[in-house]
Amino acid sequence: MTEPDRTFGTFARVCGILESTPSRSEKVRIAAQYLKSLDPDDAAVAAMLIIGRTVRERERDLAAIGWSALSSALRSVGQSVLLEHRPLTVSEVWSTLEGLKAHTGPGSREKKVRVLSALLSRCDELEREWLLRILSGEMRHGVSHGLMLEVASRLSSTDLEEVTIADMLLGDVGELVRRALTGTLKEVGLEPMRPVRPMLAEMAYDPSEILAAHGGRTLVEPKMDGVRVQVHRRSGEVRVFTRRLKDVTHALPEVVEEVSGSVRWDEFILDGEVVAIDEWGNPLPFQETMRRVGRERSVEEVAPLVPVRLWVFDVIFADGRPTITRPLSERRRALESAVDPELLTPARICATKADVEEALEEALRKGHEGVIAKDPESRYYPGRRGARWLKLKPSETLDVVIVAAEWGHGRRSGWLSNYHLAVRDESRGGYAVVGKTFKGLTDEEFERMTRRLLELRTSEHPWGVEVRPEVVVEVAFNEVQRSPRYESGYALRFARVVRVRDDKSPEEVSTLSEVADVYRRQFLGKGRLDLSRLPSD
Repeated sequence: MTEPDRTFGTFARVCGILESTPSRSEKVRIAAQYLKSLDPDDAAVAAMLIIGRTVRERERDLAAIGWSALSSALRSVGQSVLLEHRPLTVSEVWSTLEGLKAHTGPGSREKKVRVLSALLSRCDELEREWLLRILSGEMRHGVSHGLMLEVASRLSSTDLEEVTIADMLLGDVGELVRRALTGTLKEVGLEPMRPVRPMLAEMAYDPSEILAAHGGRTLVEPKMDGVRVQVHRRSGEVRVFTRRLKDVTHALPEVVEEVSGSVRWDEFILDGEVVAIDEWGNPLPFQETMRRVGRERSVEEVAPLVPVRLWVFDVIFADGRPTITRPLSERRRALESAVDPELLTPARICATKADVEEALEEALRKGHEGVIAKDPESRYYPGRRGARWLKLKPSETLDVVIVAAEWGHGRRSGWLSNYHLAVRDESRGGYAVVGKTFKGLTDEEFERMTRRLLELRTSEHPWGVEVRPEVVVEVAFNEVQRSPRYESGYALRFARVVRVRDDKSPEEVSTLSEVADVYRRQFLGKGRLDLSRLPSD
C-alpha cells in the first residue's frame, strides 16, 4: 500500500494547481483527490489549511500574527537554505500554528517570531509562499468554505444538502472532512455542549413583503440590539456560546443564574440574545454588550456596572430530543410551557401590514433596532439564512469586512481612518470591495481601530495598509450605485459605520448578490435613465 504523501510541499503544489484551475467542478475533483490520498486526521488538518484557517472554528484566534511580526520572522530567515532536510508535514504546520496560542502576555510577540522563523526556515520557496498566504488569510485560489462542502460531498458520496446540515451541526470543516472519509457523517447529531451555527434572517424592506413570504401570517418579535447566544445545559452544567461558537460562560454569570432557576427542562439548547441594560432595564448600545461578552478578566467587577439580561426566542433541543424539525409555532408553545415568561422574547402574530408596522413602532419605542418576522410553520435551519426569518429595520444597513485602510489627514492624521469595505463574493470566492468610509467612529474608536488593523496588515503602501479580512462592521448608507471604480461593480453612497460587529465572522458578512438585490430594489416603481445614451461632457 502506498504511503500517504503528508508533506507540506505536496500541499503547496496542490494549492498552486487549484489556483491555476478556473473550473469549480475541477477544483472540487482535485481537492477531493488530494484529501482522499491522506489519512483522515491529516486530511482534516489539510482541509482547514486549504481554506486558510489556522484555528478551529470554535476557538479564539490567539495565533493571529500581525504583519510586523511576520516581517520580523521573514527577515530572520532571509534567503538561507533549508535548516532541516526532513520534509515538513501538514500536521507539523498545523500543530506549530496551534502552539502559537500558548504564547500570550509580555514577550509573546518575540516567542511567536522565533517559532515562525523556525517554521519558515524549514520551507522551500513554494512552501513559504503558501504558508504566508495561510497566515495572511488570503489564499486566493478560489477554494472557499462552500467549495469544501462540495469536496466533502464528493468524498462521502453524500448529497450536498446532507453535508451542509452536518457542517452546520459540527461547526468544524476539518471534522466534517474527517467524517466524510471515515463514513461517519450520518452519525452527526444535535446535542447539548456542542454549539451549532444559529439560524439567520434575511433583510426585508416592507411589511407586505414579509406577509407574502409567510403566507399571510407572521410571528413578530423585537430585534434586540445585543449579542446572539446559545445556552446549553446537560447534567446540571450550563454553558453559553456566541454565534461564532465561542464559549463565553465565564463572562455571563447572570445568564447561567437566570436559566438555572427559570427553565424546567433538564437538558436543553436555547437560542436567544444577551443585551446590556441600565438600572431601569432599558437596553444599552450594542458596544456595551460586546464589552461584557468579550471580557476575559475582572468580570466580577464589571458585571454590577454593566448588567446583562437574556431574552430567549427559540429552543432547538429539549430533554433528549432535537426540536429543529418541529414548526416554530410548536417550538414557541414548548418554550411557553417550560420557560418563565420574563425570560421569553415578546411575540405576536401579525396578519396585516398595520399589525407589522405597529410591532415595529413598539420595538423602536422600547430601544430595540427593529423586528424579526418569522414564518410560524418554519423549522429551524442551523446556519441557514433565508426568507423564513426576515428582519425589518428603519434604515438600510449591510455587514461588511475591512480589507484595507488609508492614513487620515488633518484631524485624523496618524490614524487609519478611511476603510475599504468589502462583501463576500459567493460566485468567485473571496471578497469584493463596495466602497470606502471614514465616518461613524469616535476619535477613541479610530485610535483603537488603527492599532487593531496594524496587527492585521498583510502589506504596506504609502497610502495605508492592506489587512487580513477579519474586522466586520455594520454600515448604513443612502443608496447603492453602479460603479466602474470597483471590481464588484457597485458602490455604497454615503456609507458610515454604525457599529463594529465583533460577534460576526468574515464568513457572515453580506454577499455581492445581496448588494445587487438592494440596487435592484431601489428602482421598484421608478424609471431608470440609460446613462450609456447620454453624450459625454
